[in-house]
Amino acid sequence: MSRDIQLHLAEAHRARQAGQRDKAREYLEAVLAIDSEQPAARNALGLDALERDDPRSAAAHFEIACKRDSAAPPLWMNLARAHRELGDFQAERTALEKVLTIDQRDLLALIRLAELHERLGEERLAATRWAAVIALSAGIEDRSPEFLRLIDHAQDYVRAQRQRLADAVEAKLADDLATSSARDRRRMQAASDHWLGRRPIYANHCEGLHYPFLPADEFFDREHFPWLDQLEAAAGDIREELEEILGHREPGLEPYISMAPGTPASKWSALDKSLDWSAFHLWKEGDRVEENCARAPRTAALAESLPLCRIEGRAPAVFFSILKAGSHIPPHTGVTNVRSIVHLPLIVPEGCGFRVGGETREWRKGEAFVFDDTIEHEAWNQSDRDRAVLIIDTWNPHLSEHERQMICRFYQAADQQRGMVP
Repeated sequence: MSRDIQLHLAEAHRARQAGQRDKAREYLEAVLAIDSEQPAARNALGLDALERDDPRSAAAHFEIACKRDSAAPPLWMNLARAHRELGDFQAERTALEKVLTIDQRDLLALIRLAELHERLGEERLAATRWAAVIALSAGIEDRSPEFLRLIDHAQDYVRAQRQRLADAVEAKLADDLATSSARDRRRMQAASDHWLGRRPIYANHCEGLHYPFLPADEFFDREHFPWLDQLEAAAGDIREELEEILGHREPGLEPYISMAPGTPASKWSALDKSLDWSAFHLWKEGDRVEENCARAPRTAALAESLPLCRIEGRAPAVFFSILKAGSHIPPHTGVTNVRSIVHLPLIVPEGCGFRVGGETREWRKGEAFVFDDTIEHEAWNQSDRDRAVLIIDTWNPHLSEHERQMICRFYQAADQQRGMVP
């Protein structure tokens, strides 16, 4: 930039600051006499034209400035404003999109594009841009009242668009879902909810052996476990035995969580050696607890007849799980996905719930279900009475009989050679 141009631009700035707009224009025209495309002068003349309500002249100045300095976002933003005032929305879109090719995180360009899409009734595009505005604005601490109102509008718009989308999807699927099997309905609903941003899809996380390529299903389809009918039919007898145990002066419950001394603090610390979550074991780590089975003989006999997950020194676990009033089992994952966990609810006051991954269920007395405990899960009892369920280990239904045998031999060899491993 020549010294003469620099001097003229400086004088134009001083004149404008002093309110001498005509004088400022004279200095800017002097710049153009030297360099007809000088971008700073063209930009200043464009802004002056906008102030004089002459967007056509402003657009002409900004076009020249952008041609000369195409990597300057403010010039393209000014050009977009001029086209907006002219009502040329396609030209406005082009200018704003040019800004985003220079800097895809330009917040003002995203806001103006969102407003443009909204004006044109382009709901999907507007929602996409407003969502980007919301995401980028999360890092802005100093928010003016005007900016807060804009973010509120963005959130309302995105929420409404998602609801319209959800309504359209639900209406389209309504007849199909009504005639679907429970399995197909649940899977399609989960897929739809995930796509609509209503729920995440959780993967397995095994603290020990992860057996690959098994379906990561939060709640297994009931058809895999035809013997659940037999278990549910015995729920009354099982509950009677449990109530007799709980009615004893010393029921024999033990804390479910019992960490070794010196274990670092963790999510389990609040439950460590606490009867807030307690257990009465019929089988523990694969061993039958004869004394306890004698106190619940009908339950023990039924469990013995079921296809339990049997791994020497490890499984099954069969026990009554007691969650005291007001207690919470934090989100966690299990040891291995080669097993499935059965819950038979026995004593279930209102206010109890159970979440596996993205699906939350209420226990219903006498209605069993099976889930994969290597998917994050948690339980709570918000009632004023204790909750009790029977928990049973069974095999993952997607394993073949030969795979089950190989898994048992794997653990046997590992335990013999290395001591007990997870």
